[in-house]
Amino acid sequence: MIRVAIIGATGYTASESLAILLRHTDAEATYLTALPEECGPMAEIFGVLRDRIDLDVVPLDLARAAELADVVLCCLPHKVSMGFVPQLLEAGLKVVDYSADYRLRDVAVYEAYYKVEHTDRDNIARAAFGLPELFRESIVGKDLVANPGCYPTCAVLGLAPLVREGLIGSDDIVVNMVSGASGAGRRPGLAFHFPEMNENYFAYAVGTHRHMPEIEQVLSDVAGRPVTVLFQPHVAPFTRGMLATVYANPTRSVSQAELDDLYTEAYGDEVFVRLPGRPPQITAIAGTNYCDVWATTAKGKVIVFSALDNLVKGAAGQAIQNMNLLFGLDEATGLL
Repeated sequence: MIRVAIIGATGYTASESLAILLRHTDAEATYLTALPEECGPMAEIFGVLRDRIDLDVVPLDLARAAELADVVLCCLPHKVSMGFVPQLLEAGLKVVDYSADYRLRDVAVYEAYYKVEHTDRDNIARAAFGLPELFRESIVGKDLVANPGCYPTCAVLGLAPLVREGLIGSDDIVVNMVSGASGAGRRPGLAFHFPEMNENYFAYAVGTHRHMPEIEQVLSDVAGRPVTVLFQPHVAPFTRGMLATVYANPTRSVSQAELDDLYTEAYGDEVFVRLPGRPPQITAIAGTNYCDVWATTAKGKVIVFSALDNLVKGAAGQAIQNMNLLFGLDEATGLL
């Protein structure tokens, strides 16, 4: 049985991770940590876990973590995570990191977008980018996985087949996305307060969102050439889920049948990418580790729709998928 520690256990992604672990046949949560002022019985912090888990959330003791766990799900924010990951690795633990601290290979880009000095540059090259559908082989055997952001996972899974085949231009892609309010975390700012969010819908981080360079990095890796995108996020008054609508110029005429064949070839054997044959809906993926994708054409453009649950495939579910790969398990274990 894989023993799992969760650091930052009082956030939404940690709660979602625990819910998955409760149905996992080969892994169990053994150690939960958070800031001292946030500690207490996990079942009291998240009522949905009452009578399902009897672990307390305690302050982090590194020696205790190494004694009780084989792998750490690091559910800490960017800037914070890189202060703990080196110690966890040194203690012999595998780490799946939910933050952005190990996703971007270019430190200068990270520091420009996150406005903080990166203090663990040595481990950036050590980390595998944890998008199994594209980089499965590079994840197996690693001890540090950078779990992708929710927006990049949704956008990249939608676009990867097209950029790989060169069927769309590489410098005129527009990624328009909307997310549920849980993406702001459990302690959001004023804009995500219920009276502000209710019956509202708005764009934010215009042209500056921190996930934009992550999307560009991964698509460039897939394409084998530089790819740039204009990424614009929005938030709407639902709890979980996100939907991408992507617009791109084709490099040649492409039919619906060709697009369907392209995506079937790319994802037909993937457990967690579904091809519904029509624009996906958020209600169809909520609470699941699926990403639903459909590509079509209109008025000379290629349009791609992609939807996933930001807390599951966009965070906790994908992290468990990566953890399964690290330990040689069927990657769908606990996720169906």
